[in-house]
Amino acid sequence: MHYFDRVYGEQEITEPLVLELIESPVLTRLKDIDSAGYSKPYYGVKYHSRFEHSVGVFLLLRKFEAPFKEQIAGLVHDVSHSAFSHSIDYILEEGSGSGQVHQDNIFEEYVRRSEIPESFQKYKIDLDYILDDENFPLKERELPDLCADRIDYSLRSAVDFKSITPQAVKELLDNLTTIDNQWVYKDFASAKKHADLFLKLNQNYYAGFPTAVMYRTLGDYLKYAMEQGYISRDDLYTTDKIVLEKIRPHLGADEKLKFLFERLNRGVPVKNDSKNYDAVVFCKSRIIDPPCLDNGKIKKLSELEPEWGRVVQKELLPKQYFLKFG
Repeated sequence: MHYFDRVYGEQEITEPLVLELIESPVLTRLKDIDSAGYSKPYYGVKYHSRFEHSVGVFLLLRKFEAPFKEQIAGLVHDVSHSAFSHSIDYILEEGSGSGQVHQDNIFEEYVRRSEIPESFQKYKIDLDYILDDENFPLKERELPDLCADRIDYSLRSAVDFKSITPQAVKELLDNLTTIDNQWVYKDFASAKKHADLFLKLNQNYYAGFPTAVMYRTLGDYLKYAMEQGYISRDDLYTTDKIVLEKIRPHLGADEKLKFLFERLNRGVPVKNDSKNYDAVVFCKSRIIDPPCLDNGKIKKLSELEPEWGRVVQKELLPKQYFLKFG
């Protein structure tokens, strides 16, 4: 299979299990799920899909010769995402939304009910092993550590927003390596460049004010549609397009739904005002503290630049916004 990836370039995928998974309903569904939620009105660009990111994590792990099972774990790690990605937490009101944990909470059950176990059995892959993140330190680590998931979505986001040139992407990847099951930059400059890029993405997009507005307005729109019976909870596990098309016929007859749709699409002014607000929104905040080589030793960026340690501590805290509409 010939595959073009906007981060890693031209690729040939020949592994039978990988091809079967990529073409399976559980993975192809992700092609119509916006990784940000409802990005176009808020970012002005079409954000990458969960499918593109999932294949990207696989390609990154393959490029750096991670064990095959870790590559597979990377490929399927996002299959339990609902339509509109992390916006689900603001629809179902799981906690404050700041943790964005729904997808992780249902991951194992979702995978077990999918066609993935049958594919794994066919190729003699232990499902329980794949479901245990402890087996895959390159794929997944706790914030602020570097991992394949974080590397891919940050570089992919930067490409989406034109925050990085193709040459700069190549230079970062060329200066990246793995040592003792952890990602390590070969020099301080590359680690700092990726860290600064990630900080910019977090402040402007991942946990920025427009994202808070998107989460709240999308959450309110879909939650109201569920309350009215226009969509069901099961519909949330289809695709963005299916959900929106199922609600659309009701816009003409339901004034509140129409208002919420206009607000979702930036038709109602909104500002951040802690003294006079209609809703409080928390956003999960992300940051990285990448390791790099320093005179042959592995050190985190914060060890070499203490100020970065203070940035990390600040950015790990959820961001709070006070939305005032109208």
